[in-house]
Amino acid sequence: MASHGIKDKVAIVGMGCTRFAEHWDKGLDDLIVDAATETFASAGVTKDDVDAYWFGTAQSGMSGITLARPLQLQGKPVTRVENYCTTGSEALRAAAYAVASGAYDVAMAVGAEKVKDSGYQGLNAFPIPNDGTARTLTAAAMFSMVAPAYAAKYGIDEDELAQVLARISWKNHQNGSKNPRAQFTKPVSMETICASPRVAGKLGVFDCAGVADGAAAAIVVRAEDAHRYTDRPLYIKALSFAAGSGSGLIDPGYDYTHFPECATAAADAYAQAGVTDPLHELAMAEVHDCFTPTELVLMEDLGFAERGTAYKEVAAGTFDLDGTLPVNPDGGLKSFGHPVGASGLRMLFEAWLQLRGEATPERQISSTSRLALTHNLGGYPGEMVSFVSIVGTELG
Repeated sequence: MASHGIKDKVAIVGMGCTRFAEHWDKGLDDLIVDAATETFASAGVTKDDVDAYWFGTAQSGMSGITLARPLQLQGKPVTRVENYCTTGSEALRAAAYAVASGAYDVAMAVGAEKVKDSGYQGLNAFPIPNDGTARTLTAAAMFSMVAPAYAAKYGIDEDELAQVLARISWKNHQNGSKNPRAQFTKPVSMETICASPRVAGKLGVFDCAGVADGAAAAIVVRAEDAHRYTDRPLYIKALSFAAGSGSGLIDPGYDYTHFPECATAAADAYAQAGVTDPLHELAMAEVHDCFTPTELVLMEDLGFAERGTAYKEVAAGTFDLDGTLPVNPDGGLKSFGHPVGASGLRMLFEAWLQLRGEATPERQISSTSRLALTHNLGGYPGEMVSFVSIVGTELG
């Protein structure tokens, strides 16, 4: 990729995040106001101090008015963005590049989604006319193909792999049980996970991320101005995005054990940040665990494990809270929940807390590294977009 990046040019100086939950008592406006209010206070600014806003939502509103109305913004540029499940990350990317360009001094990214009042299916996809080659399977069905493909390619017994996937779910629920903002705050046993009803292929209920309402936000400024707002900013080291062509849907040879868009975005982010050994150079990683097999293969696509070995690393505890590289220390999509427009910024919020030493004591990581990675994907195997960010506490 020909991405030059904006390493050390932009800093995050304030963040906020609501609890992700079934917020029957709150509407979209309430969630936006809650996340934004916490973020303004975090950076020590008011809404009028922010020069421009980017608002990410998949289907909870159209246009920038969806944000301007609840915040009562007057005469501010507000841009609404959407990019599947990477929507919140896309809002942050746009705000950061706007500041890096010199167009604005202070910019804010807000992501929010309100889906539970419409039922239990999450987002309701609107009918887009197509030529008949589009996928017809659900997300769970598409991602359920990953596990058997991985088992077949690397000669792993499917029962053994099922235990590995259950351990991913167990890990993330353990982490989420230590996080009061998570949707699911109770630990779940391996026995319960393995005995849960199947929903697609061999994927069970506990292999699938929760559907939630929620909002998260971040304020960004030029790096040289960061200490005017906080004594502990996070400097953006890399922001990378890759969109696939969707050709995997019609390719009979598509390999479900590898998401090319994710590997591409990761390689570009590492090049921008100067990271050569992510497993040992990162303090933590937040990854898009929409389904347990997704997290498994992402450990390889993101370079945390060699091809065909991630299942061994999962079983060995490499990605546990006290492992070599804690993955999803806040519980991930699996336990924290997944309001589509907010998830990318929620991941950055965990990096904000962890690198500043502000996570709840039970899940605060101990690491000499001062770098964290977040990863979003949107879409499905064969038809995917992917985002990777790297942030750090120090310049250079």
